[in-house]
Amino acid sequence: MDFGKAIEALKDGKRVARAGWNGKGMFIYLVDGSTVEAMDLRNEAATHVGDNLPPFTNVRINPHIDMKSADGSIVVGWLASQTDVLADDWVIAN
Repeated sequence: MDFGKAIEALKDGKRVARAGWNGKGMFIYLVDGSTVEAMDLRNEAATHVGDNLPPFTNVRINPHIDMKSADGSIVVGWLASQTDVLADDWVIAN
């Protein structure tokens, strides 16, 4: 399928991958947006954002695409390359 259909599949809650990706078990998925209180932010977000806001301020985390990489780690905020966008080898991942 093309990238547009892959995006629609993501919006339908499916995981998608490129047939041409060499890494075993790699796929991307859509993460819904959410709202958290500033005092509940973690790691660098707590330091750079949360510490500069009153404790009960709500912070919006926007929807984004993440990737499970071949080594099992998560790439937060995955971005498609031009090759990914123009590819027709997108598939639904198991």
